[in-house]
Amino acid sequence: MSSTATAPTSGKAMVRVVWTLQILLALFFALASALPKLLALPAATTVFDSIGVGDWLMYLTGLVELAGAVGLLVRRLAGPAATALIVFLAFAFVTQLTVMHGENAGTPFLFMVPLAVIAWNRRAETAELLGHPRWRQ
Repeated sequence: MSSTATAPTSGKAMVRVVWTLQILLALFFALASALPKLLALPAATTVFDSIGVGDWLMYLTGLVELAGAVGLLVRRLAGPAATALIVFLAFAFVTQLTVMHGENAGTPFLFMVPLAVIAWNRRAETAELLGHPRWRQ
């Protein structure tokens, strides 16, 4: 079999992988991460009380995560949403490292890797959205 015969199959497989990542991460960010914060469940309030900033940051964090989850499900917005969530998780890492004394500090990196895969694979849509033809594939 020639490489040209396998290229479309490989491309279709990557599209499926990226969409699967987008859906799974959107479900995680919406249901497991944003929802407890937006509903002020005890598990979320305890964490933000220990940070000492009040409920406003908890609700803001929940809204950012929910917006990111919705963005991951919109093809044109998936790249920017993944990139924004990576930045968001970098701030979470710093917060966990400094305020939470390193507890669960590595967790954000587990989500940054698949988000980076999404951002990279959606770079053409991101470039089109931003109007930068030189960034296109």
